Amino acid sequence: MKLTVIGYWGAFPGQGSATSCYLLETSGKKYLIDCGSGSLSRLQYYTEVMDLDGIILSHYHHDHIADIGAIQYAWLVHNMLNKTDRQLLIYGHDENIEAFNKLSHQYTKGIAYVADQTLDLGAVTVDFMRTNHPVPCFGMRVTDGKQAFVYTADTSYSKDWATFAESADLLITDTNFYKGMDGSGPGHMTSEEAGKVAAGAGVSTLWLSHLPHFGDHQLLVKEAGEVFKKNIQLAREGLVWRSEG
Repeated sequence: MKLTVIGYWGAFPGQGSATSCYLLETSGKKYLIDCGSGSLSRLQYYTEVMDLDGIILSHYHHDHIADIGAIQYAWLVHNMLNKTDRQLLIYGHDENIEAFNKLSHQYTKGIAYVADQTLDLGAVTVDFMRTNHPVPCFGMRVTDGKQAFVYTADTSYSKDWATFAESADLLITDTNFYKGMDGSGPGHMTSEEAGKVAAGAGVSTLWLSHLPHFGDHQLLVKEAGEVFKKNIQLAREGLVWRSEG
C-alpha cells in the first residue's frame, strides 16, 4: 500500500492547497479517501482523474466532499471526449440520504457502506468506526492483511480510538486544536489527545492532519510528542507512507 496526502487542512484550503483528501494506491488500484475543497486540482499532480477506481467518504461536510461535484463533471467530460462509458464508484454512508443520493451522477454511482460491516475492495478491506462529530461520520481502518493504517476523520477524543487503531502501522488523526483547548463541541481533537490515542494504540507512526488555520503547527508536533514518543509528522501535500513487503 502507498498513501499520499493530497489535502490536509480543516474547514477550508490554505492558498494553493486542499482540505482532507488522501490517495491510496494498492495492487494497481487507486482510491481517494475523502475529497475536500481543492483536492481535484492538487490530485492531478499525482494521478490522472480517470485512473481512480473509487472514492471512500467519511462524512458529508464540505471540507471532506466539496470536490465530488468537480470529479463528477471531470468523469462526464472525459467519457464524452473519449467516447467511453466508465463509471466511478463512490462509497459513503446513507444516514444522510439526501447527501448520499448526490453521489450518483451520470458516470458516478453511490454505494452505501454499513458501519458495522467490513467493506471488501479486493486488495484491501475497510472497517469503520463512528466518530464523535456533529453529523454522522466514520473513521476507517484499512488493511491489506499485512499492514494497516487508521484514519480518524473528524472526531473529538474517545478512548475507543486506541482500541480501533491498536498496533496500526500509521495513524492519521484529526488535530484541529492545540493542547488545553476543548474540541468536544465542534467534534475535533487536540494535539495532546492525538498523541494519547497513538500511544494507547501502540502505532508506529502518527500523522497530524485536518490542521487549524491559526497558531504554530510545529507546536502541535511538540505537544503530541509529550505523550507519543515515536515518529510524528505534520501532514503536508505529497507526504507518503508505504507499507513494507
